[in-house]
Amino acid sequence: YYEGALITLDCMLFCFVHKKFALISFVGFSGRRLQRIKSGIIRKAYHVPVLAEECVDWLVTDVDGLYIDGTLGGGGHSSLLLKRYPEIELCSIDQDSIAIAAAQEVIGNNERWQTYETNFDSGIEQIVREKNRLASGVLLDLGVSSRQLDDAERGFSFRHLGPLDMRLGKDQTKITAQDIINDWEQNNLRLLFRENDEPMASLIAKRIVAARPITNTLELKEIVENAMPRSTPKAKKKSLARIFQAIRIAVNDELGALERILNQLPSLIKPGGRLVVLAYHSLEDRRVKRAIRSGDFRSTQPPQDSFGNPIGPWRSLLRLSPSEEEILQNPRARSARLRVAERTSYRWSSPDQLRRKNDDDYEYW
Repeated sequence: YYEGALITLDCMLFCFVHKKFALISFVGFSGRRLQRIKSGIIRKAYHVPVLAEECVDWLVTDVDGLYIDGTLGGGGHSSLLLKRYPEIELCSIDQDSIAIAAAQEVIGNNERWQTYETNFDSGIEQIVREKNRLASGVLLDLGVSSRQLDDAERGFSFRHLGPLDMRLGKDQTKITAQDIINDWEQNNLRLLFRENDEPMASLIAKRIVAARPITNTLELKEIVENAMPRSTPKAKKKSLARIFQAIRIAVNDELGALERILNQLPSLIKPGGRLVVLAYHSLEDRRVKRAIRSGDFRSTQPPQDSFGNPIGPWRSLLRLSPSEEEILQNPRARSARLRVAERTSYRWSSPDQLRRKNDDDYEYW
């Protein structure tokens, strides 16, 4: 009903202002909304998974293997995996108990499927130890789900009035966005925003410190917008997205968790197994790309053997972006980048794993 009303208003307004272009109005405004309705955008799902078919197709190589969905969300990828390959053993991780509950409603009871309420940087290793075998594939869909963004009480979005929370898992994370905004020094805020490619980082950090205490998302939005009075609405929106994203990443230590798991994964996936990663911004994608290329998210050059041949724990198989059709159906897929890699047979120990070499509970490849 809501979308239908918007279609009607679009047509009426455009016809009133530009009578001779009434037909163009219906096609240009209403047509896009109708396409999105028909494609299933207006739905009650917890989250619309991005590149779901491609993720599943590239992940599974051994139907008798152990597979780990490191970011369960609403269960879209896990549900498709279990439908496509009912014989696999699947373990799914999420630090958000609400997301796990939503996924359990979608998938139901399945003896081949287990859930773990934790973060993937510790949960994947925990599963490998419990199962006493290496994973045949790991899927990571990084970032936040649509439901989390749209829930005003979570404080992720500048579109809604809500508390400055931004915790992905309230039982897992103690620090909140309000703590960062009101307690961090101005220079630390500046560095945080600059790392997220915000050109107005210094001025925004200064304005935030001057406006303390800040208690909700709309207060923070107003401060950011007022720091750039001459910017266009589009530029302001991009800055708001970068600032809110930077704070969310800091609250949940998202980059730290990604770096830790990228170091661990060569020891947790068996040779021939797959790593499938969906990243949504350059800070994530850059680390994933480097880890696949060189085995270390900090290095851009792959290691070489004595003959100069590149060696490493991964062989890159695919880099893919969503199609225009998928972006039309799910606009939040626009920034997604899918990378797929296969575990090589090279034995590999990251610097972090070398310090733990005395742990022989399972083999380090």
